[in-house]
Amino acid sequence: MITVFIVLGVFSIIVFVWTTIMIYSFLRARNEKTESFLFINLYIFRYISEYRKLTKKETGKVGYLFYLYVFSINIALICFVVLMLYK
Repeated sequence: MITVFIVLGVFSIIVFVWTTIMIYSFLRARNEKTESFLFINLYIFRYISEYRKLTKKETGKVGYLFYLYVFSINIALICFVVLMLYK
């Protein structure tokens, strides 16, 4: 059972990192103000907010990367808490 939470947590972290990079790429493609790629984690909340505004403006609804980002980080946090409570 513990292995399931470890695998699910690692997979969620991988999806989280991939989603972060995709949101950064989306903003750069739209010529939005972005900092260096090295500082992506420092500005991620601003990037998420900009991504949400841009996709809502372009399509009328929030883009799927926003929901994937929120879902993956929450699953990773839940797995972490369960693993800490288990030990």
